[in-house]
This record gives sequence, structure tokens and C-alpha cells, in this order.
Amino acid sequence: MSEQSGQSEYAPGLDLGHLRRRYLKGGLDESNTDADPMKQFETWFAQAQEAQLLEPNAMILATVDASGQPSTRTVLLKKFDHGFVFFTNYGSQKAKDMAENDQVALHFNWLPLERQVKIQGRAKKIPAKESMSYFTSRPEGSQLGAWVSAQSEVISSKEVLLSEFARLKDKFKRGKIPFPDFWGGYRVVPEVMEFWQGGDNRLHDRIEYRRDPKNNQAWLKQRLAP
Repeated sequence: MSEQSGQSEYAPGLDLGHLRRRYLKGGLDESNTDADPMKQFETWFAQAQEAQLLEPNAMILATVDASGQPSTRTVLLKKFDHGFVFFTNYGSQKAKDMAENDQVALHFNWLPLERQVKIQGRAKKIPAKESMSYFTSRPEGSQLGAWVSAQSEVISSKEVLLSEFARLKDKFKRGKIPFPDFWGGYRVVPEVMEFWQGGDNRLHDRIEYRRDPKNNQAWLKQRLAP
């Protein structure tokens, strides 16, 4: 270990400075964005679907635990209304984090379109009735998966999961799979939203929306330096 660098002398290192590309797909201006960021998101999401991107509803969810340690993971957006809805096990690490601190961040990264959307807001559990409605719409395998996985807990092997999956599949084969009360949705209601469009020479376009402190139903729109 080098005392000066603090890095192992055996670490090979990897110089990625040569990896770069120009962003030339288009620009983004205050004049061609909607006054409502939720409508702007709806427009961009529709375009991501039209472009047939892989999992356009995949989003990074960032949470912070009680000690202040941030954590990220990918979840799937399952509903978009006045907020962004996703589902998880209420015993998962993300759920534990949100119980301590409901301030979260979401990030959509649509690289083929040279676009990103960043969202900051607060996460709240949705009503059980709303979670149950979504649960019953899922394929049987996904319903069983919700029952099988004690999400984020240590397990000895994957065989444990497969064995429990097979047991529950047999148990519930003669009726509907019941709704698990330890599983459900969260809705992230945004307070800040940023739309990023790649630009040439790293002069990217960033349009940010913030809720008006004088009127929580209105938004203030501004351009940020790249």
C-alpha cells in the first residue's frame, strides 16, 4: 500500500478519459417546455416509449438511512398521476430508510435520447386498497414473488427462494393468491424536477422546476448552467 496515494500498488487502475461522445440530438429551452413539469414528464415519457427504450419506466431511487448513509437502487415506475408510484416490500432497506427520512430522489436516465430527469420529493405509502388493486393485476409469478422474498434479508442460497416459491405455488393453487399486508406502494410527490438534454461541447440544457413557496400548486421554472 502506498502511503502517499492510499491505494494498493497492485491495483491496475483504469483510465477512461478517452470515453466521450457528442450530444447532438436536440436542444431544450424554456419556451418549448410545458409550464407544468408533470405534463412535461408525460410528454418525455411518451417519447421514450415511442423510441422503444428498454424499460423506460426504470428509475433510480435514492434514500438515506438513519445514520445519513445514502443508498440507490433501480425500481419500476408503475403509476404516474400527481406523483410517481412504485411498489416494494415494507421490510426492505428502502422502506426502512423512508420510514426514517421520507425525502428521496428519483432519476430517469434515457441515454439513447440523451435525456435525464431528476426528481426530488417526499415518499408516502399509498392506501392499501390502491396497493391491492395493483397486486391483483400482476401475473401469478410476480404475486408469489412478493410473498417469497423477505427483501434485503440475508439468505443462505437461491435454492431457499425456489423451494419457498414451489411451496407457496402449491399452497395457493386452488384459489386466489392473498394480498400480503407487508407489501405495497409508495408515491413520491415531487418538489423539484429537472429536465436535462445533452448539448454539444458539454453545453447541456437543464430546465428546473421548483414549487412556488407562495403557492404550492404552482411551479417556478428556470435554466441551470450545465
